[in-house]
Amino acid sequence: MDIRVPELNQVLIAGRLTRDPELRFTQKGQGMSSFSVAVHRRFKDAATGEWKDDTTFVSVTVWGPAAERCKDKMKKGSPVIIEGRLTASEYIDKTGQKRKEMKVTARRVQLLTQDAAAAEGGEAAPHEGEEAHSGTEPKSDVSGIEEVPF
Repeated sequence: MDIRVPELNQVLIAGRLTRDPELRFTQKGQGMSSFSVAVHRRFKDAATGEWKDDTTFVSVTVWGPAAERCKDKMKKGSPVIIEGRLTASEYIDKTGQKRKEMKVTARRVQLLTQDAAAAEGGEAAPHEGEEAHSGTEPKSDVSGIEEVPF
């Protein structure tokens, strides 16, 4: 029996940038931006009943004109949603060891913050390539702990 397995490689993550995006250009002039996103998860430990935090750091690469927009519009701490595909690469580190890395190659990057005009009380239209934020960001208290939506 021959089972056809669909080839699906799609990633969707939401988190905050851990550093400012780095912008470089290939020899052909194509922009490439790289950064890392911290994806936070809060859960209740079944054994102890305590709330625990788990953070995953995901490397992201953006190509083309979107890479330049990322450098211009995003900075460390910016909340984003990344849609893309998972890619693997190998490299030799400084000690000569062969290393493997998994990262997300972004197809779409959505910045979740509003610009300065909106922060001052005015409504601002989204920039090219960005969508308006609908206010669905989790609520948080003064300590910065997110409220779980369920």
